[in-house]
This record gives sequence, structure tokens and C-alpha cells, in this order.
Amino acid sequence: MPGEKDLKKLLKTMKPEHKQGDYVFCKVDTLENFNLDEVEMFFREKEAITIILKEEIAVKMKLNYFVVMSWITLTVHSSLEAVGLTAAFSKALSDHNISCNVVAAFYHDHIFVNKKDVTKAMQILNSFSN
Repeated sequence: MPGEKDLKKLLKTMKPEHKQGDYVFCKVDTLENFNLDEVEMFFREKEAITIILKEEIAVKMKLNYFVVMSWITLTVHSSLEAVGLTAAFSKALSDHNISCNVVAAFYHDHIFVNKKDVTKAMQILNSFSN
């Protein structure tokens, strides 16, 4: 199942869902000491491994982080080849001075926004279906 490519359909049916919890981005050199069931996402970069996990786990592991984020999932099954979805919602958020960090996975797009901005971000994202 390849997912939806039509931008109008994607925007109309993206149905953002706020995943409860406080999330942080941290950098580590190795995943060796981590229970991967506690790591939501990770990405290997040349400089380090970025991990996204709940704030309380980062605190327990004594990891440094700089901002507490909220996680919003667009529940529509978007195609990895869809064009314009990220541009549309990131522009709308940007117009309201809301930064977003986006992770595209196989089924859905996941947006991380500053915790203080989540209510406004949800309003903006939900406005696409009106």
C-alpha cells in the first residue's frame, strides 16, 4: 500500500493527533547503553546519533537537551513520494512563528514543535480540513 499522493486529499484528511508526553532530541555516540524500546526514533549522522525520546528518560540517563517538544502525527497514510505536504504545513506553522522538526516515516509524517506551541500548532494543522 503506497499511500496517498494527492496534496489536496492529504491536506484535507491529514487529521493531526497530539501524542501525549514531552519529547527531547539528544545526541549520543552509540546506542550501546540504551533500551531501544525507550527510544522513539534515532538517526545516524556523521557527527553523532540523534535520538528522540521522552524527557523523563533523558533525565534518568543524564542526557543533555535544549528544548522540550510536543509530538504531532499526521494520521493520513502519506506516500513517501507525495509532493508539497511538508511545504504546506511547515509554511502555515512558519507564518505563525512556530518552528517544526519533521520526521517522515513509512506511513505518516511526524512533527515536533516546541511544547509551548502545541495548542496553536494543532489549530493551524486542523484548519486544513475546514
